[in-house]
Amino acid sequence: MSEIRKRLEPPIESAGSSASRPPKLEASNDADGSYAQLERAVDDYLKAERGNSEPHSPASTQSVRQASNLRVAYSQLPKTEEASQRGPAEEARQEPSPEPAEPPNRPVESRGPDGMKVIDGDCGPIQGEASTKDNPASNRGGKGGGGGSFHKRLGQVDFNASLKAGVDAVRRNLLIVMVFTVASNVLVLAIPIYLFQISDRVLTSRSTDTLIMLTIVIVGAIILQAAFDALRRFILMRTAVEFAAQLGAPILSAAARASLQGNGREYQTLGDLQQVRSFLVSRTLLAFLDAPIAPIFLLAVFLIHPHLGFIVVISAILLLVFTQINQRMTALPFAEANAAQVKANLHLDSMTRNSQIINALAMIPEAVHIWGKDTAASLKAQVVAQDRNIAIAAMSKGVRLLTQVTMLGWGAYLSLEGELTGGMVIASSIIAGRALAPIEGAIEGWNQFSQSRAAYGRIATLLKSSPLNFERLNLPKPEGRLDVERLLYVPQGTKRVVLNGISFALQPGESLAVIGNSGAGKTTLGKMLVGSILPTSGNVRLDLMDLRNWDQRQFGENIGYLPQDVQLFPGTIKANIARMRSDADDEQIYRAAMLADVHDMIASLPHGYETMVAADGSPLSGGQKQRIALARAFFGDPHLVVLDEPNSNLDSAGDVALMRALQHAKEQKITMITVTQRPSLLASVDKILLLVNGTVALFGMRMDVLKALQARGIDIEGGSFGHQLQ
Repeated sequence: MSEIRKRLEPPIESAGSSASRPPKLEASNDADGSYAQLERAVDDYLKAERGNSEPHSPASTQSVRQASNLRVAYSQLPKTEEASQRGPAEEARQEPSPEPAEPPNRPVESRGPDGMKVIDGDCGPIQGEASTKDNPASNRGGKGGGGGSFHKRLGQVDFNASLKAGVDAVRRNLLIVMVFTVASNVLVLAIPIYLFQISDRVLTSRSTDTLIMLTIVIVGAIILQAAFDALRRFILMRTAVEFAAQLGAPILSAAARASLQGNGREYQTLGDLQQVRSFLVSRTLLAFLDAPIAPIFLLAVFLIHPHLGFIVVISAILLLVFTQINQRMTALPFAEANAAQVKANLHLDSMTRNSQIINALAMIPEAVHIWGKDTAASLKAQVVAQDRNIAIAAMSKGVRLLTQVTMLGWGAYLSLEGELTGGMVIASSIIAGRALAPIEGAIEGWNQFSQSRAAYGRIATLLKSSPLNFERLNLPKPEGRLDVERLLYVPQGTKRVVLNGISFALQPGESLAVIGNSGAGKTTLGKMLVGSILPTSGNVRLDLMDLRNWDQRQFGENIGYLPQDVQLFPGTIKANIARMRSDADDEQIYRAAMLADVHDMIASLPHGYETMVAADGSPLSGGQKQRIALARAFFGDPHLVVLDEPNSNLDSAGDVALMRALQHAKEQKITMITVTQRPSLLASVDKILLLVNGTVALFGMRMDVLKALQARGIDIEGGSFGHQLQ
């Protein structure tokens, strides 16, 4: 642990330590040896960039790791006699080389004081400084940097394959269920055959032995039919569980990604999965599975007598007509009921998240009224749909009963004519009822079927359209170069422009403060920089690659984000800092806590890092939650960190700790963007960006922007100054 602390603290050097330190690459006395060393370093660098081999000399390895543009290797070339006679201090005073001329296609900018840029809203992206002498990391940033260290991919995400696997499992198991269904339905014929044999043979022959043998056979058939029916229910239950297991995680992942451009309704798709699972174990599905066996019973009735068969056919046609009428009459009301219920569930989720505010401000009646309004609309539509469904189901049941009466009556007539026996009439009536039962069951369960079909459609649409399906190139770990190009953001369903023409650039290790009045778009910009919302147009690029083209896992592990509304997950402080990852080691967690300067605060808690945090953040205070979330943002050595009002809940001690954390981040060359209204944080940044009504008003070096603000009469010393920025 002491070793880690030493690595985090900056080294203390004497005034002449830099001059007396030996060079990392030993310079040869002859030019040929030094140029050969440089040639080897170049060759090793190119091989490391391609990932084909490792550098083979220790000196070149160190040069590649510390300066991918070979600045270190170049510094080891033999100096001229004139240069060798100059001391280090004299070399440090040398004037830097002049910057190259601006390219002709550079966006037009008006310049204020030195280093400050006043950007017009219609200009293009700001290009980084062309000079790289003082900032070698800028050369690496565009190439992905990181010394050629690549991110380890977890594996390709293919939600289409998950959906196909779930559907294939259902189909495969349904084929097995159909085998048991056929066997079960054939065995159902045992009862009408038993009645037929008793009426026509046992009663006429008065044979007790025949009765006993028939009874034994029929009892065995009934037991076997019950076993087959139980087996198919067991299989369907396990099929539903397997379907949910196959699609649960993909649906949640796809919903989380889709919520970037939605309103959270995508999470309701998990309820759709539950709807489909319930259908797979319902009696409605059993009725649909029994329907293909109905022609067998119909054929049996025809074999008894064609007249009775035609009666069953006419009844089946009437029931199918009722089914179509039921579908058309209930589709719209059921859709309206589902939509209203989704809105009611969203309100319920909102009440759950804001339960403390609702109780503190006595808002329970209003919250219940909002939820009740949507719930009432859902229930009203359900009543309309269910009324129609019940009416159609009653009519279909009446048709089925009338069919049995007609068959008994017409069968009795045919029996009087000598064409049938009494046993045949009774058997045909039972078989006809079995043939029509699946159709009647389908009508009664049509609501569940239509809802399940719609639910599966939403599941398939979500999984097939998810951007997570598309594999991204596995890039090197980013250096932290950030380019924002002409961002435009108009929230979905509105016409209000929140961000308009935002453009700026940061080199690796630079820090930026975003300031502006309330409603200027600062928080929206912060969310856009970490990919939590997507721009309507424009680009945010990390190391020249658009955020949408980064592998999401790799991108998330290399950035940090502290939102304005801090939320912690139920679990330990250790797990929250580690972003709930089970593979995080203690060193990474401790390093993040030290970098965020929250280790001492955590150590003061009774259980330290093992302190349990509830869903509402208790037992932590608002400031403690914010500092834990800051450590979470620094977990994993990110190269880009965005902090949105990081000191909104902090006391004076927390402010001091936050300043130390920002200083640690600067020493670690982390690109920092801080959204703030507090002047205390401006002292620790390199640049300042002023947002006014969603556009960039000022952008430049810190002192230049502060001078421009003071020239406008804006006091930045007396606490929060956001209300003064117009």
